[in-house]
Amino acid sequence: MYSALDIARYIIWYCKKQGYSISNLKLQKILYFVQANFLVNASHPCFEEEIEAWDFGPVVPVAYHEFKIFGSADIPKFVCHNADELILRKDKALINEMVDQCAQYSASSLVEITHHQTPWCDAYEKYCNNVIEKDAIKEYFEED
Repeated sequence: MYSALDIARYIIWYCKKQGYSISNLKLQKILYFVQANFLVNASHPCFEEEIEAWDFGPVVPVAYHEFKIFGSADIPKFVCHNADELILRKDKALINEMVDQCAQYSASSLVEITHHQTPWCDAYEKYCNNVIEKDAIKEYFEED
């Protein structure tokens, strides 16, 4: 299992390599979908840190705070120097698959998608930042 920051940096690195834009808001949604992909297809979490239900969808707080300095702008490549060296090839395939799927959507579209999914809906409570349980994510995406 990786740290959420290692995965976030890898996602940014991969986005830059592919020519995809990646803001902090979009990164948060991709982290959520990557975690779901691992829970369903690898039968274990990609990263240990919890995902919380915030106003704008799922958020990994440690990653949010790391990259919030960039606001809504595209996160620059320099934050992810050598990020690809930490991730195993088989894991890169699962991550890349999800990033490629999410890249076609804007950050606001990804927010809208997550707002219609049971894991966020069940956990969300205004001003509370409740944890979205990994079991809830896995159950939802196994059924979907």
